[in-house]
Amino acid sequence: MEFGTAGLRAAMGAGISHMNDLTIIQTTQGFCRYLEKNFSDLKKRGVVIGFDVRAHLSSGGSSKRFARLAATTFISQGVPVYLFSDITPTPFVPYTVRHLNLCAGIMVTASHNPKQDNGYKVYWENGAQIISPHDKGISQAIEENQEPWPQAWDDKLIDSSLLLHDPYATVNKEYFKDIQKQCFHRNINKETNLKFVHTSVHGVGHKFVQLAFKAFDLSPPFAVPEQKDPDPEFPTVKYPNPEEGKGVLTLSFALAEKDGAKIILANDPDADRLAVAEKQESGEWKVFSGNELGALLGWWIFTCWKKHNRDTRAIKDVYMLSSTVSSKILRAIALKEGFHFEETLTGFKWMGNRAKQLMDQGKAVLFAFEEAIGYMCCPAVLDKDGVSAAVITAEMASFLATRNLTLSQQLKAVYDEYGFHITRASYFICHDPKVIQQLFDNLRNFDGRNTYPKACGRFKVSGIRDLTTGYDSSQPDQKAILPTSKSSQMITFTFANGGVATMRTSGTEPKIKYYTELCAPPGNSDIEQLKKELDELVNALEKHFFQPEKNNLQRKTE
Repeated sequence: MEFGTAGLRAAMGAGISHMNDLTIIQTTQGFCRYLEKNFSDLKKRGVVIGFDVRAHLSSGGSSKRFARLAATTFISQGVPVYLFSDITPTPFVPYTVRHLNLCAGIMVTASHNPKQDNGYKVYWENGAQIISPHDKGISQAIEENQEPWPQAWDDKLIDSSLLLHDPYATVNKEYFKDIQKQCFHRNINKETNLKFVHTSVHGVGHKFVQLAFKAFDLSPPFAVPEQKDPDPEFPTVKYPNPEEGKGVLTLSFALAEKDGAKIILANDPDADRLAVAEKQESGEWKVFSGNELGALLGWWIFTCWKKHNRDTRAIKDVYMLSSTVSSKILRAIALKEGFHFEETLTGFKWMGNRAKQLMDQGKAVLFAFEEAIGYMCCPAVLDKDGVSAAVITAEMASFLATRNLTLSQQLKAVYDEYGFHITRASYFICHDPKVIQQLFDNLRNFDGRNTYPKACGRFKVSGIRDLTTGYDSSQPDQKAILPTSKSSQMITFTFANGGVATMRTSGTEPKIKYYTELCAPPGNSDIEQLKKELDELVNALEKHFFQPEKNNLQRKTE
């Protein structure tokens, strides 16, 4: 088990490659020593620790237990700890770091991973997830602090400590006050007849989404009764991940049909992601992709900003961000409307840190998103936040309803105005790192040594960016502008037909992912032809670049 920018994530159980009391203590000891080196005022400011609902009965491990052990480690060294007394959404931890001006934050969660897993996610003083060189520094400090400190196992000691604080009540109050700054149509919210269903998929989200609706003066959403209470067994789903599609939403569809709700909002178990589905006129349910919801939220948040900022000069300081594997729709909106768009590497650790840099320069970062159903709609949280995204989506849908528009109709209107952006993303499962390495090596030596593919089936390759090696054919010096990382695989192919395809490895799962997009200029309304073209490109990508049969890759299943 290796500490990286995503912290730790592994199955709970005994042994050094699992999440357990010992590995949590060792990790926190290293993190504590690293923070001591970086902050002379650590013992004055302190850290925040949150946890989700996960528990592993056979090993005795649980998120709450791990959070208390982490708190014990810091308090034993005289460091104040703001330990949430109850389960909390992941975004509450980065919010608390900045709100209370703390040195760091820890969230014990494995997000949407299988039930046996747990994780240890770390935030820096700026409220964003850590990036290099902190990951390497913390990892080295962990190696140097393997021996548990005295009384490291005795978490009962912290209960009487003056260094232990509970931020639960304060943060609950202040967070909902802050997200209300994104509430622009309170009168519509009060009167809307639109009904919503919400599921927290056995995670932490139920209570907090209910409170968010109350803060926006929206009637509470119908909660899926079988899934609203926290349950570490996730008994009603195969995978507790709304990103997997309709299979996770079966109970939500049934409740919506029963209660006459048109829109479903689904959080993952730690409530930092959001999936949305809408009932169509045909009676079918449309589950929006992360890119589609990103297009809608980007359009909505900019529209609200524009209405409340009459000074046309202010737009020069407005920014939106998305990751390099996400749709380029924000770029198209920015080009037409006159604000700035920036692309970052994959993951909110990059978008959160870049957003903070821009905010420190006096810029307004209105929105950031990634295709993996992650949205940053509120500048108070520099990470994806499924709670604020859920209630802002509900307000957007309520507003559109007053114009007799659905989310699906508005999405088409966005594409009509800014150009269609058709995307497809999926993945293959591969448990053999050697096969993954060989697959990417083959792409880098396709027609002889150090030669990338010139075509993928009938699709001619016009550009290549390899963020593992740092090569970018579009740059004069052929060096990539975005940061590179030799520890992960990521190659982007641009095609002569305007298509883009990125292949990359996952940092937390045994997956090789791909992301494809075809962008058309405004006015090209032949969406069916664009979809057909993209389908053919995806088929060629799988056949020629992935070679699933030869490499024994397992396809994604619903």
